[in-house]
Amino acid sequence: MVILQKKVAGMSELALDRFVLRARRAAGLHDTVNVMVTSSGAVRSLNRHFRGQNKATDVLSFPSISPVGLRNGARLAGEVVISADIALQNSVRLGHSPAEEVKILALHGILHLAGFDHERDNGQMARKEAKLRRALGLPFALIERTQPAIRASLQQQRGRARTARSRRAV
Repeated sequence: MVILQKKVAGMSELALDRFVLRARRAAGLHDTVNVMVTSSGAVRSLNRHFRGQNKATDVLSFPSISPVGLRNGARLAGEVVISADIALQNSVRLGHSPAEEVKILALHGILHLAGFDHERDNGQMARKEAKLRRALGLPFALIERTQPAIRASLQQQRGRARTARSRRAV
C-alpha cells in the first residue's frame, strides 16, 4: 500500500506502488511493503519517537517485528516513510526529478527491510543498491552519493568491468 500524504511532482500513488513492486522483486523481498510519503515534520516526529533522534531525515524503515498476515494472504515486511520535503530538496540539488528521488529513497528503505544495513555490512548494501538503481533506471543511489569512499569504489569497479568487456569485444 502506498499513501501520498504529501504530493510529489510527477508522482502518483499508482506509479509509486508499481515501482515499489518492481523494487521489492529486484531486492528479493517477497513480503509486502507499505510506503508513506509525508512531511518532514511527520518524519521528524517518527524519528524522535522510534529512534530518539529529534531531526527530520529523508527515509525511515520500520521492519515488521514478525511478518503479519494481510487480508490477501500476503505478509508484511515492514513500512517505509519518506519525507517529500527532503526528497524535493535533494532532487533540486542533484538535478533529477522529485519523483526519481522518492523512488531512490523507497529503494533504500526496501533494502533495509530486506535485511541490508549499510552501517555494518562492509559495502554489501551499497553494491546491491547501485546494481538495483541501474536495473531500475534511477540516478545515483543514496549510499553512493553520501559516502564518497563507496562511490569511488563503485566507480572503480564499473571502470574495471568496462575494460574487461572492451577486451572481450576485441
